[in-house]
Amino acid sequence: MMSFTLASGDRLPAIGLGTWKAAPGAVYTAVKEALAMGYRHIDCAPIYQNEPEVGKAIAEALAGDVVSRQNLWLTSKLWNNAHAPEHMRPALEKTLADLRVDYLDLYLIHWPVAFKPGVLFPRRGDDFIALDDQAIGLTWKALEDCVAQGLARNIGVCNFSVRKLDALCRQASIRPAMNQIELHPYLQQRAMLEYCRENGILVTAYSPLGSGDRPAAMKKADEPTLLDNPVIQRVATKHGAAPAQVLLAWGLGRTTVVIPKSTHPERMRQNLAAGQLRLDAQDMAEIAALDRGYRFVDGSFFTGSGSPYTLEQLWDE
Repeated sequence: MMSFTLASGDRLPAIGLGTWKAAPGAVYTAVKEALAMGYRHIDCAPIYQNEPEVGKAIAEALAGDVVSRQNLWLTSKLWNNAHAPEHMRPALEKTLADLRVDYLDLYLIHWPVAFKPGVLFPRRGDDFIALDDQAIGLTWKALEDCVAQGLARNIGVCNFSVRKLDALCRQASIRPAMNQIELHPYLQQRAMLEYCRENGILVTAYSPLGSGDRPAAMKKADEPTLLDNPVIQRVATKHGAAPAQVLLAWGLGRTTVVIPKSTHPERMRQNLAAGQLRLDAQDMAEIAALDRGYRFVDGSFFTGSGSPYTLEQLWDE
């Protein structure tokens, strides 16, 4: 399987199984089937509210010698209500207990957004904590301590702008190994990729297929679709591939990790096989022309009355 090397020297499988939006019951079966068919990278988060099921599937796969822990890459994330240093380690320990493992290969700050302790998702403005009052740098220092204690081999962030990532790099003792961001042909983030390449940071693309199955409340009435785009369809026909495979191969061709979510075995196999598809220069150029700076997951759920966060402040755009 294709893999990329982190600054630590650890090698990360380039195609992972995403677990966001995977329904209860289905995610357990999906993870077990994914590991049996060759996936060696599972992307998790406590806010997905399915880590105990993922952990059950992992434990059974390890016990059955389907995979060894050393050959399995597990990523999880710190939710927004546990940024305070005294809450960060208990949050990580709960994830480890839920996943039934002793360490994570990669632990990420999920958003540059903070909530009050105990708030799963804010209902009013005072459920938020402004970053001026809960500095990311303090959260990062606590993450660095967890690396020293062997609870996480690598640490990084999600949804950070270049500005926020650069500010963190300037104060970190351990530079972020990863920035996991929304990335697909409609949101190509060239400046971010350039910054990360220059600074030895890998990028993971979430929603690489356009996240068409996310909750209706997160969708816009007129949003575009990726899988039906004529250019993607044409490239797929040219290679005798599925449109989803073209989108994943495009991401891999830019040296970004991709984590498509699926609970359907045939689609999971199809996604894994995308690692064998090689797009040519013409394909890449045609897809490059599709960029429209469009976010399917725009972060607007963190804004609104009383919130200290705005979209301009979140993305620094």
